[in-house]
Amino acid sequence: YVSCFGKVPQLTHIVLIGKNGVVGQSLFYFQKRNKILNIAFPNGHDMRILLVNGPNLNLLGKREPQIYGNQSFKEYLEHLKTITSAEIFYFQSNVEGELINALQASDHDGIILNAGGYTHTSVALRDCIAAIDVPVVEVHISNITNREEFRHTSLISPVVAGCIFGFGMDGYRLALSYFESNKR
Repeated sequence: YVSCFGKVPQLTHIVLIGKNGVVGQSLFYFQKRNKILNIAFPNGHDMRILLVNGPNLNLLGKREPQIYGNQSFKEYLEHLKTITSAEIFYFQSNVEGELINALQASDHDGIILNAGGYTHTSVALRDCIAAIDVPVVEVHISNITNREEFRHTSLISPVVAGCIFGFGMDGYRLALSYFESNKR
């Protein structure tokens, strides 16, 4: 709710506060007394996040449920969209070059990346992350340091903003929370 007395301001910053604190903010342009245009975030979202999943993550819910759980990523993504004010864009590929193309083309506020097996093998993906301006948070559903030895080394960890391992699919929410708390 915005209340103005006297001359109506042309540009106003509004912070939306919910039960858990600030849930969003935006810039509004007042054209007329009762007409407000959201010019900073015209779709109602205050930030845009690209969520990228690498190889075999299209099999979540079916693949090794003792490690990755029984929930499909599609189900989890729908839930994630209901608990954030951010607009989430999703991309999954089993092809290294397609992941690199998606990261290079991103103009989002942040990227949440689960590179799957490429985490441990892809110098090209690491170099891509180092070259782009969009901050990246690395996420892994399992604790990669508590698994086979070849999974202990992440080539991308040194070039990302942060890493979240071992919290199941909730790791994606934790990464989203990081971006919501550190808006650019």
